[in-house]
Amino acid sequence: MKTIKQISLWVVAAAFMVVVPTRGNAQAVSKTYFNVDWQFNAPMGNSYADKASGWGMNFEGGYYVMPRMAIGAYIAYHTNNKYVDRQTLALSSSSALTTDQQHSLFQLPFGVLAKYRFTTDGMFEPYMTLKMGANYSRMSSYMQAWELYHDTWGFAVSPEIGITIFPSPSYRYGLHLAMYYNYTTNKSKVLTYEIDGRSNLGFRVGVSF
Repeated sequence: MKTIKQISLWVVAAAFMVVVPTRGNAQAVSKTYFNVDWQFNAPMGNSYADKASGWGMNFEGGYYVMPRMAIGAYIAYHTNNKYVDRQTLALSSSSALTTDQQHSLFQLPFGVLAKYRFTTDGMFEPYMTLKMGANYSRMSSYMQAWELYHDTWGFAVSPEIGITIFPSPSYRYGLHLAMYYNYTTNKSKVLTYEIDGRSNLGFRVGVSF
């Protein structure tokens, strides 16, 4: 997880170095966009790791094939955790395990997107986006020095609504705000816990250029 966070910080730093000196073009000229966001995520419909958290980021970019319609790609990641007090789990008719646990649910969705913006000029640019692709997920249980986990792949779909705010409309550098829902088909099981699908609701705050 530390490696992913370090990579994210380097991506943000590189984006700032590239964007600030080079992308001061008029808004009407630019046909590309990029978003780099911090995200807050709340799992829904599972009790394994159901604590909302801000341990995630989102990266996406696109090209406007029409003035209001863009196609592109995205990648995001998030981790949700939950501490479970000491309990006894019946693993089979002849075995049991007594321990406390730290549950962790990591998700890495990525794929393609279609974006529609309602306006093309001015300070405020509201939009809606549909994202589809794959999702890698790791369901983990940490018990002192041990980790039990299950890695799975699934299909992901994520509708999103948001707004980009440009303090100076003639420049393509602004604040990005969004709300999203994400569902994936991953199925996984660790010890006596099982999750069929992933549902998430959250929001993103970042920069757009």
